[in-house]
Amino acid sequence: MTEPIIVPDKQKREAGGGPIAATGTTFDVHEWSGSGPGYLHVHYADDEAWHVLEGTLTFRLRDKEVVAEAGTTVFVPAGVPHDYVETNGPARYLIILTPRLRALISTLESAPRETHNEIMRRFESEILE
Repeated sequence: MTEPIIVPDKQKREAGGGPIAATGTTFDVHEWSGSGPGYLHVHYADDEAWHVLEGTLTFRLRDKEVVAEAGTTVFVPAGVPHDYVETNGPARYLIILTPRLRALISTLESAPRETHNEIMRRFESEILE
């Protein structure tokens, strides 16, 4: 990619554009909704971040919960156990992740739950529960 990606505000996108999506060489930004995988997990080699646009996400970390309302950014460094869920209805957020995490999520989405532990290990990640 040799050109920047400029994403217009939500009102202009709704007139003919989809959700925010930018895939680069070292990180991606995607507009998503929904909860995380539903289990506490850790990425040993990849950072991950979320910026809540609408609604609320509740993050479960190793030793606490964090409620992230619209306007909140949550950064989870590599090595920090985490999971998250939408709370009080649907949420819309930007997720900032590495190409390895993009590939991991894509692989998990099409795999039966009983294979997730093995898949996570292939991507330098682990399910902790």
